Amino acid sequence: MKRTHAWWWLIVLVMPWMTALAETESEKLSVSASSVNMLVGDLATLQVYNAEGSIKATTSKRKVASVSMSGSALTITARAAGKATITVRNKHSTAKVAVSVTGSSSAAPSAGSTSGLTATPSSVSLAPGQSATVKIGNARTSLSVSVANTGVASATVSKTDVKITAKKVGSTYVTVKDRYSKVVVPVVVQTGTTTTSSTYTLLAWNDLGMHCMDGDYSVFAILPPYNNLHAQLVDSGTNKLVTQGVTLTYEAMADADGSINTISSTKTNFWQYVENFFGVSPAPDTGLTGNKTASLTPQPMAYDSAARQFVADGIPITPYDDSFHKNTYPMVKVVAKDASGKQLAQARVVLPVSDEMSCSSCHASNSDAAAKPQAGWVNDASLPERDWKRNILRLHDEKQAADAAYASALAGKGYDAAGLLATADAGKPVLCASCHASNALAGTGVAGIKPLTEAIHGHHATVKDPASGVMLDSITNRSSCYQCHPGSETKCLRGVMGNAVDANGKPTIDCQSCHGTMSNVGRSGRVGWLDEPNCQACHHDGQRELSAVSSTGILKVWLDNRYATNANAPAAGFSLYRFSSGHGSLQCEACHGATHAEYPSSHRNDNVLANDVQGRSGTIGECSACHKSVPLTATGGPHGMHTIGSAWVSGHESYAESNKTACAYCHGADYRGSALSTAKAARSFSVEGKTVTYSAGQKVTCYDCHNGPNGD
Repeated sequence: MKRTHAWWWLIVLVMPWMTALAETESEKLSVSASSVNMLVGDLATLQVYNAEGSIKATTSKRKVASVSMSGSALTITARAAGKATITVRNKHSTAKVAVSVTGSSSAAPSAGSTSGLTATPSSVSLAPGQSATVKIGNARTSLSVSVANTGVASATVSKTDVKITAKKVGSTYVTVKDRYSKVVVPVVVQTGTTTTSSTYTLLAWNDLGMHCMDGDYSVFAILPPYNNLHAQLVDSGTNKLVTQGVTLTYEAMADADGSINTISSTKTNFWQYVENFFGVSPAPDTGLTGNKTASLTPQPMAYDSAARQFVADGIPITPYDDSFHKNTYPMVKVVAKDASGKQLAQARVVLPVSDEMSCSSCHASNSDAAAKPQAGWVNDASLPERDWKRNILRLHDEKQAADAAYASALAGKGYDAAGLLATADAGKPVLCASCHASNALAGTGVAGIKPLTEAIHGHHATVKDPASGVMLDSITNRSSCYQCHPGSETKCLRGVMGNAVDANGKPTIDCQSCHGTMSNVGRSGRVGWLDEPNCQACHHDGQRELSAVSSTGILKVWLDNRYATNANAPAAGFSLYRFSSGHGSLQCEACHGATHAEYPSSHRNDNVLANDVQGRSGTIGECSACHKSVPLTATGGPHGMHTIGSAWVSGHESYAESNKTACAYCHGADYRGSALSTAKAARSFSVEGKTVTYSAGQKVTCYDCHNGPNGD
């Protein structure tokens, strides 16, 4: 007995050391949440990261909570009140999730959880005093309803309809039950008007139209979660920008579907690996700039005096809402307050983000034979993104194995001499920009190694599209960009230009129409993120071109600068729309929308701000949106426009008689209208006893009221 006892203690002493040794050889398991609170009957699905090889999940108390695995998804079912521990393990390591189950509605259950009953909509967003009706499906007996926080909202039930009434700002849960099951409906209550003072207009926008992030960071990373928010406040009484004496904040808000995104750290493994990439360790939900992800707690925006706008860069938002449903267009609310704390205005705006950036079409195991590494596919079953990323690193190692510069770069970055795959598999994921410089990540790259955009686009231009067999470099192959960039799912190119179609419904403007072919984007010497097309390449002399580049991919140049971007913005030699400003020192994007999502967008959430500000989607062009008293001017409006509205109709005669040539720029050489003179909304004017009515999109001509430009 003594000998057995001695061996037992030896095992106890040795096992922790053996476990630690094993964990140094493989990345530790982790779960998207370390604890969950649930109601009896709830389901909670969590993501398991680094799930290499065979993986199992067990529960300490099956009567309290059961568990199942499907790939890398962990599903927990709450069975009875109590506490349990879920343990996830593979050959090398373990991860634990603390589960607390209660039968009381005071606990915060898993959003949208259901076991039988369904709710439509599945979540609700209201302003104080508003009500919404939720339809309950699959009810087998009479329903009962309870509210976790009755101070925020109340709820009543009639047959299968649940009426929820908002009381005050906050969040709560409404639980609906029948005899056999229940459904939980998250409720968010927040103020819902755009402007709380008739004296101010708040404009807000995202700068790129879509920010991309990796879906997994355990192998390599291209981009971190990093979204940018901009805003400008207009005093409509003075017609000036407000730059002092105010504070601006941003916070998460629900969209019309009730989708709200208030946390990021449980939806990505970025914070687990961020120090490997950038040498810093920001707290969960804090980005690389120190700005936090949007939540129900307002976060400050900083004032940029050079650009005369308020900015919050590097917001680490993800494309999954709090119900773990994918939403690449989450909404945030920007609020402006004066020094006393009085709210002046607010704006509802999108922070678009996508993790659809993928190389799986060619690099997933057993996909495109031309991309197969010599050593074979890795066939990593733990997570699809890990699979194709590891295949890329293996292929990269094979192609660069004989390059002395590659060996030098590996050593200089502290990577494994055996290559990038060995480095990542040893638990040190790779930042692509650490060697291949990217202007999206300042200070990156190694001298002598191609920049990231040149390396990727230049190499893949000669590759055939696996979907169509057409060369990726083809000027007409729009899908070539969508093979890697957010497209088939996210629909990144969704603005008015991207949605333009011909009579047969075929897109008339593709990615290549502005950026040129893939080989042009990847040409040697091109400066990524800065060497981009400008507005005047297409918009000039009263015309709208369908391509900003020539047949050889060179940006077109015209003398007309009415719609020109600012020169040397943001740096000498570059002229970018997203850095340019115009009328009243407003940024171009403040009125026209973000790059790739110019108003009107095909996505509803993009158009919310324009609708709030001027009552319709489309470019913010109603003078009354920012001017309490609309000034009468012939050339003082945006791009040298005249005033829009009845005042101009009544007073334009003397100007038109002596400036017909100027009128022709928008109204056409024949004065019968052009795309630039279309009515943006239905309008009706009464002049000299005559009423003229226009529908939205109708051309305004000199023949509508009198016989041409010379007529009475």
